[in-house]
Amino acid sequence: MNRKVTVIGGAGNVGATVARAIAVKELADVVVIDIADQKAGGLALDMYQANPIEGSDARLIGGGDYADAAGSDIVVITSGVPRKPGMSRDDLLQVNYKIMQQVTEQIVKHCPNAIIVPVANPLDAMCQAVYRLSGFPRERVIGMAGVLDSARMRAFLAMELNVSVENIHAFVLGGHGDTMVPLPRYSTVAGIPITKLLSEERIKAICDRTASGGAEITKLVGTSAWYAPGSAVAEMVETILKDKKKILPCSVFLQGEYGIHDLFVGVPVKLGARGVEQIIQIELTQDEQAALAKSAAAVKELTDLIGV
Repeated sequence: MNRKVTVIGGAGNVGATVARAIAVKELADVVVIDIADQKAGGLALDMYQANPIEGSDARLIGGGDYADAAGSDIVVITSGVPRKPGMSRDDLLQVNYKIMQQVTEQIVKHCPNAIIVPVANPLDAMCQAVYRLSGFPRERVIGMAGVLDSARMRAFLAMELNVSVENIHAFVLGGHGDTMVPLPRYSTVAGIPITKLLSEERIKAICDRTASGGAEITKLVGTSAWYAPGSAVAEMVETILKDKKKILPCSVFLQGEYGIHDLFVGVPVKLGARGVEQIIQIELTQDEQAALAKSAAAVKELTDLIGV
């Protein structure tokens, strides 16, 4: 294989889930980098030993040397302090910003042509930090947020309606946090808008549960989720490496789209080999646009705090 993906923070739950998914799907060779270098090496070896069973020839190595990342097509940043019960994404701002500074410096040095997929929270602010610190074009810094949020909404809709998750499409825009904007009008079951299938009350309950989906997992497990976030990253990686031109909701740097300027916010984008190939602008109602503007304002408060 000649494609290569590096997962920074790969010894953590999310990072390990991402690395394993990429290896099992045989999307690329995988480099697992972590400050816990011995654990990273052990996990990479364990995953590699699973490959004969899975039927994958993806090679994996792990450790703490960023030089191993050289030539990566994609670098996924899962480094960061995870949420604890009662902790908001915003509480993580300063500590994770310092981690982004350290990590981005190494990415620029060793992987100047890579596409970066930040995952650390608060997601949109960390994306903006990586974008400013790296100096990369906006097409090559793409935050994982909307894929996860939309998947959560799809899962809740499938539970509510007792239908296959494959029948459901859901759209969630805005910042990855409590102010995210689920869009019921654009969410469908086998092409049928959910507004035709559910009451306003049930739709609101599902939208509210989607917005607090991460906090719900944190309360139950005692730390941040990892299976769904890991799968969300893997879908983005697959879409980019296979140049699928798939439209997915991601956090990207807006320069006037949706009336938002110079800020990372979640919107639908076409992903391909070059990263963000098109930002899809959909028509919003006045209320939806106001909710998106409120979500963007919440992101801006955070980016202002860290000066990015």
